[in-house]
Amino acid sequence: MLLDKKLGILGGGQLGKMLCQAASNWSLNTKVMDQKNFPAETIATDYIVGDIQNENDVLRFGRSVDVLTIEIEHVNIDALFQLEIEGIEIHPKPSALKLIKDKGLQKQFYKKHNIQTAPFELYDNKAAILQALHYGILNFPFVQKTRSGGYDGKGVQIIRNEADLVLIIDATSVIEQLADIQQEIAVIAARNKSGEIKCFDAVGMEFHGDANLVEELVCPASIPKSIESKAKQIATEIIEKLDICGLLAVEFFYNKDGSLWVNEVAPRPHNSGHHTIENCYTSQYQQHIRGVMNFPLGSTITRCPAMLLNLLGEEGETGDAKYQGFEEVIAIEGVFPHLYGKKETKPFRKMGHITIIGETLKDIVQKAEFVKNKLKVVAK
Repeated sequence: MLLDKKLGILGGGQLGKMLCQAASNWSLNTKVMDQKNFPAETIATDYIVGDIQNENDVLRFGRSVDVLTIEIEHVNIDALFQLEIEGIEIHPKPSALKLIKDKGLQKQFYKKHNIQTAPFELYDNKAAILQALHYGILNFPFVQKTRSGGYDGKGVQIIRNEADLVLIIDATSVIEQLADIQQEIAVIAARNKSGEIKCFDAVGMEFHGDANLVEELVCPASIPKSIESKAKQIATEIIEKLDICGLLAVEFFYNKDGSLWVNEVAPRPHNSGHHTIENCYTSQYQQHIRGVMNFPLGSTITRCPAMLLNLLGEEGETGDAKYQGFEEVIAIEGVFPHLYGKKETKPFRKMGHITIIGETLKDIVQKAEFVKNKLKVVAK
């Protein structure tokens, strides 16, 4: 039986934790590998301390499970290719993960398949970027994205003028035209081996100005139905062409001229889908499990409006985490805090999220303002 199979998860962060929580509803055995004292350690059926970027650790771990998936892209790709040769079922496939891990290859993929994305060029290092500026090949403003290693806003710099040149990272990079954005949105698609595909409703995202990561999102997104339909169509096309089973989160720029550009993708549960636990019939975590285990996909219908707030460590606070205002917040109807179990807080570190649901968006926004003012993560 499929439920007798052991699901291996590379990565024990908050996404791994919530995957294990979803799997436990069906008593599905989960085995997770990551460092000690990570959020999934107390939730997984079996937790192995190891390095997800070490080839030998990943090989040993992968050989001990029936189906292998990830909660973060930064894993040893060579080990995954070897495990695939040995017949281990891996989702996403190593070939798709290799492409997605490299933002340059991602952009070339979109260009090859005529999927609209920000105009771009690839550069080997900072010197090459400065030379292109000097000769007028590149003009302000532009966005630099390192081709690998970036996450949660890291590895991204917006360069608006000469004063910003000191911000340029010396790394192989994608240089993009700065989009004239009306709204940043995301759509999460899901697929199983049988070829069934379903998309969650689009969400609108707001970013933290200093941390450059998602601070809050709203579902449904405030966009025309035609734009949402187009976004779902593009997400479906990408997940099919990459032959991915499980989830694929697709982030878009909906621009002021009405164009829709793919920003980037992630082949795993994603920050833009946390709200689905409370406001969809199927959470993104259960849907990912359904996809990688080749179960029928669940309903993606949105049951009610929702807002998600990321709970970040307060600026200037480093040390053992303390949650101020927690009791006042959980007393409110329709407010659902999820604390990730990270012992130490740091400025802008993701410590949890709060989903807020209600009958109207106005009601939700009022609750959200109270939560933002009341719930703080500080050092003890």
